[in-house]
Amino acid sequence: MHWFPKASSGGGRKAGSDLFVLTSTDGKFHIIGKSGRVEKSVEAHKGAVLAGRWSYDGSALVTAGEDGQVKIWSRNGMLRSTLTQNSIAVYGVAWGPDSDQVLFTNGKQLVIKSLQVNAKPTMWKAHEGIILVVEWNPVNNFLLSGGEDCKYKVWDTYSRLMYSSSAHDYPITSLAWTPDGELFAVGSFNTLRLCDKAGWSYALEKPNTGSIFKLSWSSDGTQVGGACGNGQVLIGNVIERRIEWMNFEATVVASKQIRVRNVMNEATEKLDFKDRVVKASLSFNHLVVATASQCYIYSTKNWNTPMIFDLKEGNVTLVKQAEKHFLLVDGAGVYVYSYDGRHVCSPKYQGLLADILNDQTVSLSNDTVALRDKADEKAIYIFDAASGKQLGDGKPVPHKLEVMEIALDQCGNPADRKLAIIDKNRDLYLTTVRTFGAERKTVKLGTMIMSLAWNDSTNMLAALADGKFTVWYYPSAVYVDKDLQMKTVFEKEASEYGKNPQILQFVGNHVMIRRADGSIVSTSISPYPAILHGYVQGARWDDAVRLCRFVKDEVLWSCLAAMSAYAKELNTAEIAYAAILEVDKVQFINNIKDIPVKEARNAEMALLCGNPLDAEAILLTAGLIFRAIMLNIQLYNWDRALELAVKHKTHVDTVLGFRKKHLENFQKKETNKRFLQYQEGIDIDWEKIEAKISMEYQKERERPERPVASSAGGRTTVKT
Repeated sequence: MHWFPKASSGGGRKAGSDLFVLTSTDGKFHIIGKSGRVEKSVEAHKGAVLAGRWSYDGSALVTAGEDGQVKIWSRNGMLRSTLTQNSIAVYGVAWGPDSDQVLFTNGKQLVIKSLQVNAKPTMWKAHEGIILVVEWNPVNNFLLSGGEDCKYKVWDTYSRLMYSSSAHDYPITSLAWTPDGELFAVGSFNTLRLCDKAGWSYALEKPNTGSIFKLSWSSDGTQVGGACGNGQVLIGNVIERRIEWMNFEATVVASKQIRVRNVMNEATEKLDFKDRVVKASLSFNHLVVATASQCYIYSTKNWNTPMIFDLKEGNVTLVKQAEKHFLLVDGAGVYVYSYDGRHVCSPKYQGLLADILNDQTVSLSNDTVALRDKADEKAIYIFDAASGKQLGDGKPVPHKLEVMEIALDQCGNPADRKLAIIDKNRDLYLTTVRTFGAERKTVKLGTMIMSLAWNDSTNMLAALADGKFTVWYYPSAVYVDKDLQMKTVFEKEASEYGKNPQILQFVGNHVMIRRADGSIVSTSISPYPAILHGYVQGARWDDAVRLCRFVKDEVLWSCLAAMSAYAKELNTAEIAYAAILEVDKVQFINNIKDIPVKEARNAEMALLCGNPLDAEAILLTAGLIFRAIMLNIQLYNWDRALELAVKHKTHVDTVLGFRKKHLENFQKKETNKRFLQYQEGIDIDWEKIEAKISMEYQKERERPERPVASSAGGRTTVKT
């Protein structure tokens, strides 16, 4: 049996979702209404029809039978195609997340076949015995299989084995993912097991039921039903879910009760609810609990009087928290609420499928919401958290490959917000969220990233990458000075965490990591980078220098050099670069200090940070045309220098003079047509050129300071 999917009717219960398909041993399947009336019966297979599943969009039905055939039918029961004809009975079948692929069993093998006619199937040997059951979760995109070899296994879509259980006493007869893809249930003879999506087991029950032939979860993932070999129906509730943050531990001890414990003083609180608890999240001094009908917001300072509001749809699949507000996802949409229970906004875009958003594809910070699109997995939608409006020009942030995971940093100025992206190749990229006129800057930070997390109170980024535990103390260094980027990174061997570990949270200077066997371990990093971040955010540059002198660590000096260069704090930058023996940059900063005009200093700092386009933009905005021309001459960007000189009708002879001198040094002749054209009508007189140049520098010295909008590193701040 399989109910018609509710999601296909736009989140509301329409006529379609009151149907189910029933397959039978006489080779037929029946489409039946909820009243029990048979709408249609179809002759489908020779022998028993062993499986029938609606696609996620409700447009098609797949059946598999004892005759070894897998067939696709329309919603009304018309045959569309026969996917395969095997000699072995097909016991299990499952749809892919986009309803364009089907996973089915073929003896000891698993097969993924596309609905497209000429597409080649993916086939691999998965078990030592006949495979009896398969599942494919649309949210996490993992596959499950169980067979007569008494094992269950977790696979990714490339047929890589993510987890294999030890052999049970009896064959695995049923498997079922929770709708959010975080857990799955395994059924066998007198056995019910609850597992994490990584495969390891949370709990084992031994009910006296015979084999559990079919398992199904409630839409909120809190209860599981099982059809048992002795004719009974088994119902299980998920309890003892535990979440931790700082010194607080919250445990769902019963379906309608949470116990909170403060491990500092062993104080405990019992929180009772009218309905069963669906989701809970504890972070940033608040516990957010979503029940079947309401949302409760508790402050860690007061457990007695929560803020309560009613939910539009009681089926919350995800809760994400930031310092100022939190985000709820249900089957119908995405909602941002403040901690006093006020609805802030509902980010939307064309084609949003809220029911398959998960922890990896949603990110929230104090000012920004980021969502990874399902229709186009290379697109990331960015919204303003206060208004719900899409940022930029209304287009999503594009990426070259399919995006697997996104994470926004949590602190600092909204204009400096950064988004970390892990793509299909497991490469880590950092991109700017808000762009003002300048193009979006995306840079690669690392490769083979398994898991990552931003710090809750500073913009440090921790990741498990290629067998190493890595922390970028100042990821934005890559935008400031690429030479400093590797000097601001902490690395240590991660073999102690086993295969495929996950970072759970990065709070303060502690990182919580879940190992492959499910155990949670904690590791700590140096406390000094976090203190340095605090000083820099408060513009306490003298304290920052004192801290670095006290610690005497090159990594800390490198962080300070990058931070001060980004903030254009020249004196601090000079001290920090000198401490890490970057003599050329110290000299460059000394030269910048001698420039009398603030805009010109900002442009030279942008040049130090490797942003010549920003440097030119700053100079042109401030009306420093001569400086912009000289900048391009120094960078040997001759065509641009001439273009600026001609456009502003000034210093054309200066450009031609420097170009001629440059060519003479290399004993070359002029071949550029534009330069040849202008050389004909202009005499190059070096006395005049030098007089004009010294006059320009004199004008700069006499120029009064004025309000200016300076732009550096892709951000714009008005300085007065």
